[in-house]
Amino acid sequence: MANQAESSDSKGTKHDFSTAILERKKAPNRLIVDEAINDDNSVVALHPETMEKLQLFRRDTILIKGKKRKDTICIALVNDTCDEAKIRMNKVVRSNLRVRLGDVVSVHQCADVKYGKRVHILPVDDTIEGVNYWQSL
Repeated sequence: MANQAESSDSKGTKHDFSTAILERKKAPNRLIVDEAINDDNSVVALHPETMEKLQLFRRDTILIKGKKRKDTICIALVNDTCDEAKIRMNKVVRSNLRVRLGDVVSVHQCADVKYGKRVHILPVDDTIEGVNYWQSL
């Protein structure tokens, strides 16, 4: 009787799924989210070998894709203490991507990023006393 954890494809090769969780991940650009050491909102840390596999250099601009079709742009830095399959990012970047610690994000090189021309800083509605947005409409 065949093992239930094994299956075969159309070519007749057998696959053992009982140890599938122990196998190394297949896509090098899919990394596990880890807590950042620094508190910079635009910087993520990667292992040097991961940077080499993804053909990234220190201070490169990368596009990180998270859950619910959310993405953000960050600067990649090298960190020797970071695991090879992990990416370190702070809480602000994680909330922008809608991910938690241990979730998987995908990292892509983003070469053509233009410098910003202007910044709009808007107040949060609960920080202004006596002003209600819905009453002004």
